Amino acid sequence: MKDTLFILRPGFFSGGEGPFYCGDSVAVEGLLSFFPQLRSDVDVQYIDAPRPRRTIVELIGEANQSAPVIVLGNGQTVKDSTVDVREHNGTRFINAPDDIRRYLSSQYGVALAS
Repeated sequence: MKDTLFILRPGFFSGGEGPFYCGDSVAVEGLLSFFPQLRSDVDVQYIDAPRPRRTIVELIGEANQSAPVIVLGNGQTVKDSTVDVREHNGTRFINAPDDIRRYLSSQYGVALAS
């Protein structure tokens, strides 16, 4: 299984206001834009903002449905030891945007952030 990256789809509404975009998702999307080869290495899924986000909940639980989040593929060995990898029922994931970008950069050999 590939790593699966979940990003909030832009243009969502909340409480009758909007449209909005998620700044954390934009930062991760920017990395994908700079290094489009990541899209072939990682399964990128755009999800709607309203909760519950069933696809994420099924993988890593209701308490971990924030986005962006990357769910690590089976057997994936994380190269950057500074990345905070969390776990839910044996499924590992990264949910901090800075850690997601650092993970993608180091894991897939693209430029590191300065």
